[in-house]
Amino acid sequence: MLAPQRRNQIMQILNENKQILVKEISQILNVSEGTLRNDLKILEEDGLLERTHGGAVLPQPPTYENTFHSRSQINQPEKMKIGRAAAELVQNGQCIILDASSTSLELAKHLFNHEYLTVVTNGLATAQELTKNPRINVIVVGGVLRPGSSSLEGLLGKGLLGQIHADVFFTSAQGFTLNEGLTDFSVYEADLKRHIVANVGQVVALLDHTKLNRRSIATFAELRQIDTLVTDDQADPEFLRSLDGVRVVVAGP
Repeated sequence: MLAPQRRNQIMQILNENKQILVKEISQILNVSEGTLRNDLKILEEDGLLERTHGGAVLPQPPTYENTFHSRSQINQPEKMKIGRAAAELVQNGQCIILDASSTSLELAKHLFNHEYLTVVTNGLATAQELTKNPRINVIVVGGVLRPGSSSLEGLLGKGLLGQIHADVFFTSAQGFTLNEGLTDFSVYEADLKRHIVANVGQVVALLDHTKLNRRSIATFAELRQIDTLVTDDQADPEFLRSLDGVRVVVAGP
């Protein structure tokens, strides 16, 4: 069993039982306790659980305001630079898709002077920001609003997206590696993004340096599907040089 599949199973068991013990789950999944502890560590870093002595529990449901605000404050200067640089890639008259990330929100803030844009998003904060520009047509993808989430998740938006021929998809991710591509910890979000990637003209990844050479649970875009990476000047030069076929934009001061 591959690690992402195993971690998905761990989360399924945890969601059903609200708490798990390392000893019990290692027997159920037939893996060593050391491997399972490493899985729990990664899942905790992604905010999906809280480790306890001998196991793990589900985290306390956060409020929307606290969760999105705290996430948007992480590496905020880098996200602001990336958002500004990404806005320069947007042309008047295009149809673009923005994900619900805090980095895409920074991009949205720099679209105030653009004209005749159609922007599709599943991000609530992003949609509200875009409505400040009356020359932008904003389409919100439907879905389920989960506690602590800034996005509408699920498959309800697939029908709408199938009817839209977008020029560019601007997306962030929890991680980006050469082998796994762009990855996310939400399987619902990853599934929706996978559908978008398969139907859009170009994919532009908006990732600060902490997301590079790091992976999460579910892949939504392989390396060959990514056209452009916009990152900050702290990104590892060696990693950037290894991105064959991907245009790299390093956001300036």
